[in-house]
Amino acid sequence: MRADGESVRIAKDVLCAGSTAKVCLPDGPAEFAKALAKRGARRPVVIGDDRALLRAVTLLHRERELAGAVFSMVPVGAAVSLARSLGVPGGPVAGARAALDGTERRLDLLVDDSDGVVLGGLSIPPVADGAGARSAGQPWWRACGALVRGLAARSPRGGEPEDAGPARLRIEADGATLVDLDQPVRGVSVRPSAGDGLARVEVRRTAEEPVCVRARTVTVTGADFRYRADQVTIGGPVRRRTWSVRREAWSLALP
Repeated sequence: MRADGESVRIAKDVLCAGSTAKVCLPDGPAEFAKALAKRGARRPVVIGDDRALLRAVTLLHRERELAGAVFSMVPVGAAVSLARSLGVPGGPVAGARAALDGTERRLDLLVDDSDGVVLGGLSIPPVADGAGARSAGQPWWRACGALVRGLAARSPRGGEPEDAGPARLRIEADGATLVDLDQPVRGVSVRPSAGDGLARVEVRRTAEEPVCVRARTVTVTGADFRYRADQVTIGGPVRRRTWSVRREAWSLALP
């Protein structure tokens, strides 16, 4: 989109004016991964939407290099609700300035037993047609924008799930059963907390009050269920999945 291209140009100008930045415009997932792998000691800055940030964090997690990286993000595109929830300022100028002058914040994340990561939260059942689902079929440029590798040398100037009907799920938190298969469930949400190594778990039942707990691990078992992570990816169908909290596992530069 023309507006997205203009936003990328503005962000690039602000970053290059305030640092020695190397700008990469990857043409696909392979080039995106290659650019990230060649970052060296430079700080990766993702210019794009939530899907681009999640892809970058996932790549470094799977390379076991996530702990040593500090991400910055300039949100561009329509699907940036995850970025907003993490505290990333909106707009190319504010986002680029936060990348230049922001403070490193260590954040928790969820890792599942298939090595997938969740930054902001997951829901069961998945939202049927949110903004993230619509972006899945868009061109690579709209989904991932640009990856800026730079900032090593600076200048002197400093959604709730839709109601899809009850499901039969067993939900366990730290080994304790919250709801078993004989209790219909309207929805489940799991979100990492603010740096305390625990997840906030909410189970919404059909005829009773929600069950809300905090736990380090959450296991869901059921018949071919799907889940939505960070409002951008849909996982499954699976019959069992466990998510574990990794405390302060990644870093994001924020104002």
